[in-house]
Amino acid sequence: MLYTAEQATQLPVEGFRYVLTSLDDHVLTITLNRPEKKNALNPTMLNELAFVMAYAHYTADVWVVVLAASGDTFCAGMDLKSLTESDAEVASIPEPSGPVRLGELMASLHKPCIARVQGPVYAGGFLLVGGSTYVIAAEFATFTLPEVKRGLFPFQVLAILLDIMPARTALDLCLRAKTLTASDALSIGLVTNVVSTSELDVAVGQLADELKQFSPTAIQVGLRVYQQLKNLPSNEQQAFLYEQFVRLQQTPDAKEGMVAFLEKRKPNWTGRG
Repeated sequence: MLYTAEQATQLPVEGFRYVLTSLDDHVLTITLNRPEKKNALNPTMLNELAFVMAYAHYTADVWVVVLAASGDTFCAGMDLKSLTESDAEVASIPEPSGPVRLGELMASLHKPCIARVQGPVYAGGFLLVGGSTYVIAAEFATFTLPEVKRGLFPFQVLAILLDIMPARTALDLCLRAKTLTASDALSIGLVTNVVSTSELDVAVGQLADELKQFSPTAIQVGLRVYQQLKNLPSNEQQAFLYEQFVRLQQTPDAKEGMVAFLEKRKPNWTGRG
């Protein structure tokens, strides 16, 4: 995380410039709110995303994150114009401790993230979609990596895609700049569910409600361990996983889950490990 727990204890009272937030019954909804620029990511917006993701990561009351967007486009990727202009905007949050790399930011969240994709996704927007745990897309949403048309290449996106789909499929998306329909994206694993636009909010809400039925501690530890596992040699993985299981058994949620099972009642999760 690019912010400490102390820095991200609470969200700024005055809010953010390009990101909207709402917390309701353990679900934090983060909405990209730069519709006039098709939610293209500029430095200020990236810093705001880093801050609110840190808040979500550190706040025990947040069990599920929903990543949404205002306007008709989910995200147009990086705002290339902003990369060549100085940023004179007044910040409402501290500067992050390092550069904001969306792939790393999403991987370090360690909480289920549902991307609510209502419209087109371009370029760096794939980092938000590919880094989410679930992606529910409206039937008319599209997905395009146009970098090669501009003499660029989506290096960071490629790394995310290789975790989701076969290498040849990922490379083809980067090399030919094809536009995928929501159904195409579903078939290669980029999207996890496709619904009509009118059903989008219901589908997101139902999935969030389902996730809230289970131990938030177990889910968060599972997502953290999943990321750590990628960096371990195969001969060390089973010992590491056994150690993590033993530790998880000692958490309040695990103890509550076992007692509730024996007493044949619904567990009362706290999410505080």
